[in-house]
Amino acid sequence: MQHRSEIRFLLNGRDVALSDVGADDTLLDFLRLDQRLTGSKEGCAEGDCGACTVMVGRLTPEGLRYETVNACIRFLASLDGCHVVTIEYLGGPDGRLSPVQKAMVDHHGSQCGFCTPGIVMSLYALWMAHEQPTVAQVESALQGNLCRCTGYAPIIRAAQVVTDYGTASAEHLATERDSVTARLTAMRDGRRVDVSKGDSRAILPADVDDLAAVLKAVPEATIVAGSTDVGLWVTKFLKRISPAVFIGQLDGLKEITVTEEAVTFGAGVTYSEAQDVIAQHYPHLVDYWDRIAGWQVRNMGTIGGNIANGSPIGDTPPVLIALGASITLRKGDARRQLPLEAFFLDYGKQDRVEGEFVESISIPRLAGGYHAAYKISKRREEDISSVAVGMQVTVEAGMITAARLAFGGMAGVPARAAAAEAALLGQPWSEASLLAAAEKLPEDFQPLSDMRATADYRMKVAQNLFRRFWLEQSGADARLERA
Repeated sequence: MQHRSEIRFLLNGRDVALSDVGADDTLLDFLRLDQRLTGSKEGCAEGDCGACTVMVGRLTPEGLRYETVNACIRFLASLDGCHVVTIEYLGGPDGRLSPVQKAMVDHHGSQCGFCTPGIVMSLYALWMAHEQPTVAQVESALQGNLCRCTGYAPIIRAAQVVTDYGTASAEHLATERDSVTARLTAMRDGRRVDVSKGDSRAILPADVDDLAAVLKAVPEATIVAGSTDVGLWVTKFLKRISPAVFIGQLDGLKEITVTEEAVTFGAGVTYSEAQDVIAQHYPHLVDYWDRIAGWQVRNMGTIGGNIANGSPIGDTPPVLIALGASITLRKGDARRQLPLEAFFLDYGKQDRVEGEFVESISIPRLAGGYHAAYKISKRREEDISSVAVGMQVTVEAGMITAARLAFGGMAGVPARAAAAEAALLGQPWSEASLLAAAEKLPEDFQPLSDMRATADYRMKVAQNLFRRFWLEQSGADARLERA
């Protein structure tokens, strides 16, 4: 396999080629320290506050797609073949403000200004996609941007009137679209990229087959997909991740296949890329999906990465386990399939050997019954789960014939509640049956207390969700706010 020893990308309006790149070099450090583009700020260094938000454009089968990302946890090596847009590029060459910036000024959307560049980038990306966004769309776009002084009301007002200041189609990001597409296409040479800085090495395989070959040759490598978790290993724990194999650029891991039996997602499909398909085929997950982190993290984070990471509080495993999902693991040319719940062996341990990677996730199509997904967290928006739950109950002639109840945050791994499921089988579909099953949860789990919740709280809220499930599914006249 031929390889290239430099990464190539566009930074605002110019070409960049770098060979001296380490596995753990972040985009934010490159922008601020190397390029002196200091509009992007470092607030949290963990992808939580949004002050570092930039846009990254990449080529997809549908064309050039721009997305907001957190520069603080986005690794520089992952940008090969991309267009990085910072706030310095939004205005015109004469220093004029963009329509989004003008609206923010006129509607007093900024006070201290530290978070403002990231907010502007999020609103700009939203405006490019929806020139007249609804309040709900604005709130969703701002999930990943925290502002402690202004409050969000003036920011939302500004977002809704941007078109009064100009049209998205007249912006230079729109008029340059064909040119940028051609420049990025020219950067694609089909080669493996292998770069390093000192003893820190980053590898970008050319395709999925090359990924299998790389991991066979370098089985100890850290696999980096969206870096929404691995980024924190570097910024918070100062962990070395070299050699690192970056896979976010692999189109072969971004395929989505829909058949009569199942929907199969490539492991590299991001939450944002999966969103429309999830809404179409698993509508009970729509609200849940919107609460996975913030917009920037949903643009970066992948379904496969969330699974492979093995966290007991990952958002996707409980709801996918409840749906009967399975995964395909690959090592070299060999593949094996296993039920998703069987992948998680113990805290920090998964059924994956060195050199093996998650290639795809297959979810059976819904076939009747009752379905729900719940996320309990200390902060409603952009927070890690204290408890995450997926429920699927099949009822025939008024009797429960099958049940899959999966929980995250209740044990060292996401897992099914076997005793609670058994208590439901053969019972009438009723509130009493669900509450009786809830009483079996202590046989399934002995949760821990930590910074997110006490053990008692976790158990109580998990049991209470059985009642909520009944009320929602039975059509009770009750308004149940999403927790």
